[in-house]
Amino acid sequence: MNAPQRDPGDTGGLAQVDGTSDGADGARPPVTETFHGRDPETVAAAAICKVTTTKCQARTRLYRDGQLELEGFPVTDISDYLTDRTVTIWLDLRRPSHDDLGVLSEEFGLHPLAVEDAGLEHQRPKLDRYGSHLFLTAYAAKLDTATGELASSELSAFITPQALITVRNDDGLDIGAVVERWDASSDLAKFGVGYLLHGLLDYIVDGHFETVQAMDDTVESLEDDLFAPNPQSIEVQRRSFELRKSLVKLRRIVIPMREVVNSLMRRDLHVVSDQMMPYYQDVYDHVLRAADWTDSLRDLVTTILETNLTIQGNRMNIITKKVTSWAAIIAVPTFITGFYGMNVPYPGFSEKVGFLLSIAFMLVAGFVLYWVFKRKDWL
Repeated sequence: MNAPQRDPGDTGGLAQVDGTSDGADGARPPVTETFHGRDPETVAAAAICKVTTTKCQARTRLYRDGQLELEGFPVTDISDYLTDRTVTIWLDLRRPSHDDLGVLSEEFGLHPLAVEDAGLEHQRPKLDRYGSHLFLTAYAAKLDTATGELASSELSAFITPQALITVRNDDGLDIGAVVERWDASSDLAKFGVGYLLHGLLDYIVDGHFETVQAMDDTVESLEDDLFAPNPQSIEVQRRSFELRKSLVKLRRIVIPMREVVNSLMRRDLHVVSDQMMPYYQDVYDHVLRAADWTDSLRDLVTTILETNLTIQGNRMNIITKKVTSWAAIIAVPTFITGFYGMNVPYPGFSEKVGFLLSIAFMLVAGFVLYWVFKRKDWL
């Protein structure tokens, strides 16, 4: 079988076994930071394996005929349970080592290239198709409203007809919240892997939407600061650049999800049943709204930056007019008093009346110039 080609210039989409991809052109998201959710030792505690051959922390769940039957069972028992076609398995590995990922190949017969990708960081959001399974990469996101920096958490997932395997290299994505979402819609468990995958994607996409909402609130505060009575141009510019950088990051995370979710809904993959299709359509709608909102905010932040520069230019023009006006007013008495430094007699030289006339002329000329400039709104 030919392996899916991994082009860092692509985004999202379904990579076929012949090396083609449904995704749109884009860039791999530059993930440099992750956010941390709740204590990883306590979330979904019932699902944590007490006995496991993996060195990393593992969580397991087993559904049979749409009912949660087991939690926290050993990873090595998974292959035995999968002989029953009514069983659906969830396995989660937290910060797995290379040997831990080898367990996946043994228990599920996963393609070595997909297992290799799961161990690598900074993968692009994508959906790769292999002979017996799909491989998904997605990112959870969170905005630090104080600094405007975006934190992201990478998740890899293997999708087989009877199992969903999630691999996390950090604790950013709150897997406990995903489990809670599954439990809140347990009536859909009868739809197997499609149900588990929907809960996972719904949580991730909702996180994207919340992040965009937080960015929108931050942009509104920037707009208020832009026209504040006591403007802080440097601070507005710094926050605008930081927010723009975060928006570019978020866009690289959110935009590919359109192709990922759209590809999952393809009927030839047999992942989403007809009953689950409306739920995936809802997730897809949220992805589209988040993507469109991100593009709108990026344009708005660019406008804020340009407006800030324009306002600074206007303020500089006002200051220049005021300085020029005062310089013109001061130039009149400077010109008149300059005669005092000359050794050439002039009208009123060495006479009291000349001094008084000079003072009167300076005052009148200064007042006239002040009135003219004030009328023209230069002062």
